[in-house]
Amino acid sequence: MTRPMREPTFWILTALVDRPRHGYGVIQQVTKLSGGETRLLAATLYAALDRLTAEGLTEVDREETVDGRLRRYYRLTPEGDTALTAETHRLSRNVQISTRLLNARRPPAGPATVAFG
Repeated sequence: MTRPMREPTFWILTALVDRPRHGYGVIQQVTKLSGGETRLLAATLYAALDRLTAEGLTEVDREETVDGRLRRYYRLTPEGDTALTAETHRLSRNVQISTRLLNARRPPAGPATVAFG
């Protein structure tokens, strides 16, 4: 069994599903996808990308120079896709279990009662 992903890792990998992105693009996409609940600082992001690249979950897609600064684009690897898919299934199972238990403790909705007076 693999260990659950930390939330920033989940969102970084998710941000790379549709296309390669450079660091600032990843930060923007994570904020958008998470509804603003996860906001990454540049230092946090690049440390995470270094770790994810070392683990084989992301890789450098390309580099380009923009206004004299290097811009590195990252992409999801097949291993990253597999890991994200597994985490998505794990989270989905958790939600299904919790939802089932929450629904079981609530009384069933009966017919509406209308008071005439």
